[in-house]
Amino acid sequence: MALRHNVLLFLCILHFANQWIPDTDFENATNWDKGSVPCGNDQVVFLAQRKVSVYVETAHTITGMSLPVDGELILASGAGFTVREGGDPGCGSGVTAHFKDSESMKWFDPTMWVAATTIDDLHRGTYQFSVHEESVPCQYDDVVFRETTSFRVDVSSDHDVPVKSVSVLGKKFTSSSEFSQYLTSNSGKLQFHGSSSLKVGGSGCDDITGCICGNSGNRDKICSNVKCDSLECKKPLHPVGHCCDVCSAVVNIQFSSSFNFESNRQRLQHLFLSQHKYESTQMAMSKVSKEQRLLRVIPFGATQEIQVLLLDQKTGQDAGKLAEARARDVVQDVHNHGLNIGISSAEFQASSGTSSSEAAGNNEGVVVCAVLGSLLGLGGTLDHGFDNPMFDKLTMMPEEPGLCHLESVQVALFLPVSSDESYMIFVLMSGRIFSVNIVIS
Repeated sequence: MALRHNVLLFLCILHFANQWIPDTDFENATNWDKGSVPCGNDQVVFLAQRKVSVYVETAHTITGMSLPVDGELILASGAGFTVREGGDPGCGSGVTAHFKDSESMKWFDPTMWVAATTIDDLHRGTYQFSVHEESVPCQYDDVVFRETTSFRVDVSSDHDVPVKSVSVLGKKFTSSSEFSQYLTSNSGKLQFHGSSSLKVGGSGCDDITGCICGNSGNRDKICSNVKCDSLECKKPLHPVGHCCDVCSAVVNIQFSSSFNFESNRQRLQHLFLSQHKYESTQMAMSKVSKEQRLLRVIPFGATQEIQVLLLDQKTGQDAGKLAEARARDVVQDVHNHGLNIGISSAEFQASSGTSSSEAAGNNEGVVVCAVLGSLLGLGGTLDHGFDNPMFDKLTMMPEEPGLCHLESVQVALFLPVSSDESYMIFVLMSGRIFSVNIVIS
């Protein structure tokens, strides 16, 4: 019984709680064109043809109010409006205050959200850094609109938008039918709009190794709301799920079935984020699907791995250097303890141009040459029966030191040439074409 309880507890935290930042609250000064909340001598104007749901938390005195054709005021206990005779001496001469248009707030804008591993962390402001696709709520996430607030959000998409739950005005919706009913209410239609349907009631992530977010289908919408910075690093990286190239370091982790995503994320934060020298760095950990390529050229499927994006706050030529130092520490930690925590291997790339796989790449190049050499030794005949003026013809494998390595292999093409298990292999390597005829018996 205790074991089951622990498993359920783990599943409850294997997702994010995402909180919507903007609001349409009367008391929020940023919602007014004058930059302040209207007072006793002011005239309040809401755009006539704009839909809006406004939360009013306290009592207000004004001189008048122009309401929209379709809108609502949600009044908290004790909230309301009165007209004060003789005006308000502390309010100045009075202005006409216009409530700002809220139509531009989009669900797929990553800057509109903050995320945390628990609701308590949301309340404490302990937020998690994520790649752009995961900054927008994923299918396994809980969505929170603050309890004493209202909002208007455009959920337009080419297909339904699934999430685990949605909390509005203190009520949590976990049933699709119940939330669909709310969306048809006056408040629901004013708060959510757009061409798609927001769906709730999905299950949380039940894979201990983590789950892929599932927002890649809306990547274009997400990235259209992101402004990328200009970069000065030598070799900017483009992490999976991120909209921008970054001066950073990325650790790619291969894992086993015993890998525990959440405990490993917390472990990395405890070991490295807590260190003073790394306090300015951010970490985004994701499970991603990565295309596999034979000899780095021919796609032959995809595999899942853990991506750890490390981003520091340095700028100019120093950008990414601290992140690279931390990535080296992470890879070294995996080397020392990986097998004990379900990690089979890890490597990093840095925007300085260095990576942990440089030496391994050279070794892999030797393997490539050995394989091609073995194929020749197995009875394959070297065929150079065609001329290509752009490349030299060789009658044997290259002898120049360093010529035969993985980076020099540009194209490898396997073609069946008969029904008797005969194949022709074409390899473009270091500007030269090699063709090998292989018969498999």
